[in-house]
Amino acid sequence: MISFNDVSKRYPNGHEALKHVNFHLEKGEMAFLTGHSGAGKSTLLRLIALIERNSGGQIIVHGQHLGKMPDARIPYLRRLIGVTFQEHRLLFDRTIFDNVALPLVIAGFRHQEIRRRVRAALDKVGLLEKEKSYPITLSGGQQQRVGIARAVVHKPPILLADEPTGNLDPVLATEIMGLFTQFNQVGVTVLIASHALSLIKSLGYRTLILEQGSLIGDTYPTPL
Repeated sequence: MISFNDVSKRYPNGHEALKHVNFHLEKGEMAFLTGHSGAGKSTLLRLIALIERNSGGQIIVHGQHLGKMPDARIPYLRRLIGVTFQEHRLLFDRTIFDNVALPLVIAGFRHQEIRRRVRAALDKVGLLEKEKSYPITLSGGQQQRVGIARAVVHKPPILLADEPTGNLDPVLATEIMGLFTQFNQVGVTVLIASHALSLIKSLGYRTLILEQGSLIGDTYPTPL
């Protein structure tokens, strides 16, 4: 589903964010990506979604060679990928419903289908009753749930999350990780970048460890 073969990323200023990274994530697999701040976690996720392009090596996502993909095809690739961010990136002048509906509106879905999918996604994250509310009225945990609903509303086979629990207390963090687990259980391939080492260890999923741009570990920790 996701393969990195000798992948490197060097920025114009000379900083090498990733160095010869190799791993393969199977269809339907869930894994965590961890490492110190600046280790390259966010860069790796951005390469998968073609927000940035790699400098060397080969990336294959859902059978597609990203290095050979023209810019005009990137929007189609992104329909296969849901992405959530630590900072939510919600539109604060739009309702919760409108925030979640945005990817479907851009993709040209019909109004009736948009309504059905948005309500289903909000119900999945426990926020259906908030569909007419605005983001400013929600807690940080609720805003993160809205971001997750928006990421999955178009039913992507791949879900990427960049520090989804970074600003949440341990109880909320566990709840958010539970949502990702639920999506994985219905076949979604999930890759989560996170600093929450104790939470990651307790869940018992595969963990990829980055250090200064190099992949130094690929482990399957035993649940506590």
